[in-house]
Amino acid sequence: REYRPLAERGDAEAQYRIGRMYEFGNGYPQDKAQGIAWLRKSAAQGHADAEQELGVVYATGDGVRRDDAQAVAWFSKAAEHGNATAQYNLGLLYARGQGVAQDYAQAFAWWRKSAAQGNADAQLKLAVVYHTGQGAARDDVSALANATIAARSGDQETIDYRDEIAKSVPPAQRRTAAALADA
Repeated sequence: REYRPLAERGDAEAQYRIGRMYEFGNGYPQDKAQGIAWLRKSAAQGHADAEQELGVVYATGDGVRRDDAQAVAWFSKAAEHGNATAQYNLGLLYARGQGVAQDYAQAFAWWRKSAAQGNADAQLKLAVVYHTGQGAARDDVSALANATIAARSGDQETIDYRDEIAKSVPPAQRRTAAALADA
C-alpha cells in the first residue's frame, strides 16, 4: 500500500521494492513477469540494486530465458554504479567466461572493487587468486591477508582455507599478513 503509489509516480526505490515483492511473492502473489517489469522500470532510472537483481534474473534464468550476455550487461551497469554484489558477480562471469571472454585479470579487478566495500565472498576470491596466481601474481602474504579478512565472516570453509594457506607461510610473513588484514 505504501510503495505502490510511489512506484506508480516513478520512484525508483519503490519500483525496485515492488519488483522484489512480486518476484518472491511477498505482499503480492508471486508473479515473475510483473516483478521483472517493475525491476526494469527501476533499473531504467539507474537504480543499482534493480540492475543487480536483473543480472541475477538473467544469470539464473529465473522468470526469463537464461542469457549470460544480458546478465553481464546488467551486472556491468550495477557494478559501475558501485554495487558490491554486482561487482562480485561480474567477476564470477569473467572468471568463468560466461557472457564475456574469460579474463582472470578482469575478474580480479572487479573482485578487488567489491572486496574494498566489504564483500567477504570477493575477499575470499582475492585470496584464491593470490594463492593460485590465476589472475594476479602469486603472493602468499596477500593470499593469507585476504583469507583472514574473509574468515571474519565466520564461514567455516573460509576459516579452513585461511588455515590451510597459513600452514605454508613462514611466521614472519604470517605476522605481515595479519597486520595487512588488520589495516
